[in-house]
Amino acid sequence: MKPKVTVGVCVKNSAITIKEAMESIINQDFPHELLELIVVDGNSKDETLMIIEKCLKGANIKTKIFSENEGLGWARQIVVENAQGDYIVWVDGDMILQKDYIRRLVEFMEQNPNIGIAKGKPSLKLLKGTLATLENFSRAVNMMADFQSKSSHSKTLGTSGSIYRVNAIRQVGGFDKDIQGYCEDWDAEIKVQSAGWARQTIDIEYLDYERHGVTWKALWRRYWRRGYDTHFFLHKRPGLIKHYRMLPPAAFLAGLLDAHKLFILSRKKMVFLLPIQYIFKSAAWYAGFLKGHQNFHEAKQQ
Repeated sequence: MKPKVTVGVCVKNSAITIKEAMESIINQDFPHELLELIVVDGNSKDETLMIIEKCLKGANIKTKIFSENEGLGWARQIVVENAQGDYIVWVDGDMILQKDYIRRLVEFMEQNPNIGIAKGKPSLKLLKGTLATLENFSRAVNMMADFQSKSSHSKTLGTSGSIYRVNAIRQVGGFDKDIQGYCEDWDAEIKVQSAGWARQTIDIEYLDYERHGVTWKALWRRYWRRGYDTHFFLHKRPGLIKHYRMLPPAAFLAGLLDAHKLFILSRKKMVFLLPIQYIFKSAAWYAGFLKGHQNFHEAKQQ
């Protein structure tokens, strides 16, 4: 029997980008009769849901729409619990998939029954502005790791653009509903890998949110929040991060090493600005982490 696929879209206030994301799902060359779409909206205050409903008219894709206000872990678990597919492909509200993206992911999973989670790679294309391109390149180089090695245990593929084997994620109980922000995907991957399933990246490209440009302010907010959420996550899974690797000197060195890899691939001199960007993101991450530490201990004292 041909495998069925659930496309999980957990979205909130994405009116600017959701139309392109939905069109890239609708235009997939995977048979629509084998697709279902589950949208979980985090109580958007803009026109996100209206745009989604408009895009789906005449698309001939079975669709379920839910609302939640409990965070990402809860939203993703709604998809897991309601999925009727053999696989879940996670699509963020600001992604664009190549036309053959889902088909090629499914073919890879069918050929590799030991893989629980797989993912394509961000496109190494020049985006709107140097900062956006650098951020896209930095995520692309992170996907070049061997995710089946022990050294990559503390790295995460992330959900956006990933395909999950439904049996694998249900086997480990799905996502932690108590994780409201970042790290819900990291937690799920740790559980899936600990259950004996492998993770892998494959050579299929997608475009992510950086295509619309990135500002230094937005970049700071993003990594501040990651640091903040990671502090609380490490109370659940202590020892995952070696803190010296997150300090600015280590970030600068990592930026140099990644710039060298990326220059070989892209021949773009701008990649040698990565060490500066890595220091900036490291500072934002640690500022958020320390704030989380402060709030955690203040809450304990009350």
